[in-house]
This record gives sequence, C-alpha cells and structure tokens, in this order.
Amino acid sequence: MCAAPTTYGDVDGLITLLQIACEDPEINATLQKLLVQPDAARRAFLEALLPKLRAQAVPASLVEAMACLMDDAVAEAAFREIYQCNRPAA
Repeated sequence: MCAAPTTYGDVDGLITLLQIACEDPEINATLQKLLVQPDAARRAFLEALLPKLRAQAVPASLVEAMACLMDDAVAEAAFREIYQCNRPAA
C-alpha cells in the first residue's frame, strides 16, 4: 500500500505516473479506463493487480503509485488531472 505520506503529492511515483500519462496517449487512455470504474471495481482490480506487479519485480515506485489509486479521492483527483492534460485551456 501507499505508505502514509504527508500528502499523496509527496509520492514521487504517483506524480511521475501522472506526468507520463499526460505525455503518452496510450497510458493516458489505459489509466482513464481504470479510473472511471466504480470505486469498488477499481479497488478490486488494484487488489488483484498489486501482488502481480510485485511478483514481476515492477519498480517499487510504480507499485506505490498504483497503490495510491486505491484511495477514492486520489483516484478522482488523478482522473481529473490526466483527463485535462491533453485538453486546450479554455
């Protein structure tokens, strides 16, 4: 799980994940598909995914970032960020 940071903004892996999602349309689309799921479905998917990521020796920063998305408020904020990143300013 995400180790109780002062704020989730302190989790470098989460910030990096969101930056990459803004730069890569495929990652953005994949992450949006995850984040638009109902909260319970998103959490269940992540509960199944996280052990698999750890078993595959995925970098700890990515595992931590994905674990942060278990938090409903973080997932909502992440969705807002990646949804807006490729949209022109109004």
